[in-house]
Amino acid sequence: MRFLPDELHKEIVEAPSVEETLPALEQLLSGGYNVWPDGSLYLIRELVARVNGLSIYVYPKDHPPPHFHLRGGGIDASFSIQDCTLLKGSVSPRHLALIKWWHSRAQGKLHTTWERLSG
Repeated sequence: MRFLPDELHKEIVEAPSVEETLPALEQLLSGGYNVWPDGSLYLIRELVARVNGLSIYVYPKDHPPPHFHLRGGGIDASFSIQDCTLLKGSVSPRHLALIKWWHSRAQGKLHTTWERLSG
């Protein structure tokens, strides 16, 4: 489950025990959060999916064109959300074919995530 900063705060404060705060700590450490100098929490990236050691991220307020990042398993690349063009990095032909197949089915969700995080 993806928690927003206010939800994480509530999850920690309202937990009846330290053990029950651990899911929030896991989200903080692995969920793409950072802390501003004033102590406020902000989201630096959103994990869209994780599969077989690969993580797919969309970054809030990232530069155009709308794109997603794929990291893990020796891959560090970014792709256009519009047409899955490889924008940066390198990917084997086999992986590229699989990513494009996935993209054709997930493009709407990627676009929705980009729009939500860009606003």
